[in-house]
Amino acid sequence: MIELTRFNGKTFYLNAEKVETVESTPDTVITLGNSKKFVVRESVEEVVNKIIQYKRMINQSIVVDDKRMK
Repeated sequence: MIELTRFNGKTFYLNAEKVETVESTPDTVITLGNSKKFVVRESVEEVVNKIIQYKRMINQSIVVDDKRMK
């Protein structure tokens, strides 16, 4: 999950696995696979970087867990 900020300043966590698109309209709009939309303060680049960091963390932890099981 990634932490994002709504325009009212409240933070929330979004399941990065469900993100379908991220676009600038000029506000950053995130659309999930179920067509639900979120408008956030972060830029498209920030959202994409958070998703990449999340995916790297998940993949890294899977590799670490795999090594522990051997």
